[in-house]
Amino acid sequence: MQRDFSDLHFEFSGEAPFSWKQSQAEEDKSILITEVVSCNPMAKVCWPYFDPEYENLNMRINPPRVSVDNLSCSECTLIKVDSMNKPGILLEVVQILTDMDLIITKAYISSDGGWFMDVFHKALGPKGNTVDGVKTWPGKRVGVHSVGDHTAIELVGKDRPGLLSEISAVLADLHFNVVGAEVWTHNRRIACVVYVNDDATCRAVDDPTRLSVMEEQLKNVLRGHEDDDKVARTSFSMGFTHVDRRLHQMLFADRDYEGGGTTLEADYPPSFKPKITIDRCEEKGYSAVGVKCKDRPKLMFDIVCTLTDMQYVVFHASVSSDGPYALQEYFIRHMDGCTLDNEGEKERVIKCLEAAIRRRVSEGLSLELCAKDRVGLLSEVTRVLREQGLSVTRAGVSTVGEQAMNVFYVRDASGKPVDMKTIEALRKEIGHTMMLNVKKEPSSTAKTPEAEASGWAKTSFFFGSLFERFLA
Repeated sequence: MQRDFSDLHFEFSGEAPFSWKQSQAEEDKSILITEVVSCNPMAKVCWPYFDPEYENLNMRINPPRVSVDNLSCSECTLIKVDSMNKPGILLEVVQILTDMDLIITKAYISSDGGWFMDVFHKALGPKGNTVDGVKTWPGKRVGVHSVGDHTAIELVGKDRPGLLSEISAVLADLHFNVVGAEVWTHNRRIACVVYVNDDATCRAVDDPTRLSVMEEQLKNVLRGHEDDDKVARTSFSMGFTHVDRRLHQMLFADRDYEGGGTTLEADYPPSFKPKITIDRCEEKGYSAVGVKCKDRPKLMFDIVCTLTDMQYVVFHASVSSDGPYALQEYFIRHMDGCTLDNEGEKERVIKCLEAAIRRRVSEGLSLELCAKDRVGLLSEVTRVLREQGLSVTRAGVSTVGEQAMNVFYVRDASGKPVDMKTIEALRKEIGHTMMLNVKKEPSSTAKTPEAEASGWAKTSFFFGSLFERFLA
């Protein structure tokens, strides 16, 4: 038997009662009320309460456990991490170790099920020191709170010689001071995150008109002679993504792994060409990704970062260094539980991992400079590099107090090796205003006696020593 609700009245706070038959304007509210009372007109409507801390309950009951052992081996540190498993936890751990300048030489990872365990058998600190005395500090992040009061700018575009000089000149002309920057180039593409503030107030710039002018001028510089707006992109970052991870994401989104440009043979020497294989692990239903390449710092971070951003989950992994080479194996599945069975997807993962490994590879020279910070310093240095015919392949700019510390990886714009005359001319032009150290990056070929005599031997150098000499 159908009930008649025509005589029912409902009370709403602050309003007079109204009957079931209302005007058309109240029709939506009437329908909602009908749905509520149609089962039981006298029942109260109660919503379930969910404690917002419930999701963190397991982590609070079982907090992460970290042990650091410097006694088992005199030449390395053993770090063990046990924790509840959660998405992205492996990347977080590797990121922290990387930010502390620790070099991971061997590691075992297992996170199948609800528990996560890492064992880093050898993690060396700066200058090869163990973890004793190494301070922890916040990771480099893209966002408002990264380097004090600043504005973070992201730039992606087609690379060309002298581009960094043009970008820094635009910022100097618009009265922006560069307090930090990270610049990567790969496959004729450039991605950089630049931290700037107002040169007069040393505060972040929030004037929309001024920011709009800067964005438009930077787009014009990145675009060059191209008419297509898709060639270059600029944006103002307000997030908290780790800057190295953000640079990977920017180049990945720009599809730098696809190739499409002319690549110099010197860009990727044979010894730096990674060998990547993907096989199926039938027993557990994983895809086994094997990587063999020349070992270098932050290699594990770059690989784990790329797999994570491609929505793959690492369940088990082993990492080891065999002389100058690194051997890494990852057992993965996609977040939806699928393995890599499609040949096209396998090829895409291989290309993306190759690109991630090569983005940090820098052949040629490393120029390390330390000077008193001032407005336009970056523009001055990059202008000199451009005038000397040097092209910047990677750069790191930071400011500590009143001191600016810059590292530029350069090569000759024509692709030829940089000769000593260029370096001497560079020293004469900027050596009287800043400390300069020149270091040969490791190459694929063995050193010759001629190379040793000409001063091209790889030197042992830690940036802190240059900073200390400058302050002395």
